[in-house]
Amino acid sequence: MSPRTNPILWCLLSAALFGVATPLAKPLTQSVGPTLLAGLLYTGAAAFTLPRVVRAGRWRRASNRSWLYLAGAAMFGGILGPIALLSGLLLAPAGAVSLWLTLETAATAVLARAFFKESLGNSGWAAVALVSTGSVLLSDSLDAGVGAGLVALACLCWGLDNNLTSLIDEFSPDQTTLIKGLTTGATLIPIGLAFDQRATIGEVSAALSIGALSYGLSLVLYVAGAQQLGATRSQLVFSSAPLFGLLPSVWLLEESLSWVHGAAAALMATGTWLAHRSDHAHPHVHHPLEHDHAHRHDDDHHQHTHRAEDPPPQFGWHSHHHSHPHREHDHPHQPDLHHRHAHND
Repeated sequence: MSPRTNPILWCLLSAALFGVATPLAKPLTQSVGPTLLAGLLYTGAAAFTLPRVVRAGRWRRASNRSWLYLAGAAMFGGILGPIALLSGLLLAPAGAVSLWLTLETAATAVLARAFFKESLGNSGWAAVALVSTGSVLLSDSLDAGVGAGLVALACLCWGLDNNLTSLIDEFSPDQTTLIKGLTTGATLIPIGLAFDQRATIGEVSAALSIGALSYGLSLVLYVAGAQQLGATRSQLVFSSAPLFGLLPSVWLLEESLSWVHGAAAALMATGTWLAHRSDHAHPHVHHPLEHDHAHRHDDDHHQHTHRAEDPPPQFGWHSHHHSHPHREHDHPHQPDLHHRHAHND
């Protein structure tokens, strides 16, 4: 199995978990309110990751850069994005909102190229065009309005969140999710209560459960995948989330399904396949680096040793703090944590 196959599967499972959250959360938006509901969803994510973080027991002093990235990701992805999304969900059908969320892919790609030095090349931009076309095709069959504008704002916030998250390498995915969940819950729950938003015990339990899987486990998987694939390529896989959200919307909420959805799904699948064929090769330099992320020892970048009593799994993924020496070489690569250098494309 290719070393890149696992991160693609991580992002795909993340998309499935997040996609079903939209139709599941739709009934709660009316009774609980968007701000309180967003806070409860992210509190559920924190509750899911807390035992995992405690069990791992790895906390190290992080640089100001990593804290700044994490603070930005928490603000845009954990606070502003969810409020905009759930506010839009109040005004539009769950299926429509699920489909409009594909705009996140274009936002991620444009921000990645403009501000974060992520190379896409011709194949990468063709992939973004295919996925975006699928989004337009889906949205063209729906009535846009204020709800669509709020979802578009959420996509812009999450596009920035995706780029910042893909650069975080001094926190594990579980730690990143825990900090974002605690920050968002501590911020939005008091605000929601101040605006007289309330929830019953049953609604709180439902929101925490949805948050644990659709925001907690989903975000852990996405962060791990984005570190390996880069912000845009991981988002192209994650762009399948609206389709996972559409099917439950049809089954549970009796919303409509047409041939347009199948055509859009084909465009998105083709775009995702094309994006992950867009390797490029050129001489590049790796500066000395210390960080913590999921990695394998068969990728020509992780030749460090392990203690005899703690050997790495053979050809398997594992995570721990490790260092990289200065190195110059030439090989096909994508914009993962080790290949964020400038390009001319």
